[in-house]
Amino acid sequence: MTPDPVRARAAGGHPRPTRAELAAAADRTIPDVLAPGLEVLFVGINPGLWSAATGWHFARPGNRFWPALHAGGFTPRLLHPSEQDELPAHGLGITNMAARASARADELSTEELLAGAAILADTVARHRPRWVAVVGVTAYRIGFQRPKAAFGPQPETLGDARLWVLPNPSGLNAHFTPVTLGLAFAELRVAAELPDRRTPTTT
Repeated sequence: MTPDPVRARAAGGHPRPTRAELAAAADRTIPDVLAPGLEVLFVGINPGLWSAATGWHFARPGNRFWPALHAGGFTPRLLHPSEQDELPAHGLGITNMAARASARADELSTEELLAGAAILADTVARHRPRWVAVVGVTAYRIGFQRPKAAFGPQPETLGDARLWVLPNPSGLNAHFTPVTLGLAFAELRVAAELPDRRTPTTT
């Protein structure tokens, strides 16, 4: 049975999905975290099996999205994936290029990423975020047919939204450390003219 995020939070625990639950999570979808007029909409490649089993984005242990989000100054503290519904209060949201869950992002077809980019355009038109940040340059290059796209701001827009490409925070991405990921996220925050929300430490 899929763990209930609300029940898990109420119990103060974060249950680990079993192997059977992870296997059963393949091809599932999970709800987006959306609200009208967000400052930044983060776009993952697709949900992993941990995310599909729990209902939380970037949920797999070792994924560095949530630490990078905090290190970049987007959140006042490090959030657990189960706290994802707090993001819209900070002007942030999450969706995915492809909706179905898989063990690895490279299991997605080119057709799925192309279709996902079109769906993302519709989502952006409805919710009108100021910035759209795709978390993974390969998925961006394929989905938006921009084979030479690099990290950072993109010359094109998605509707009225500015586009930015961030590194994939997966623990499998050895090209970026937790520190350099945090710096990449901070660069986007500064470009979006958002304040550094990290709580200052007292000495």
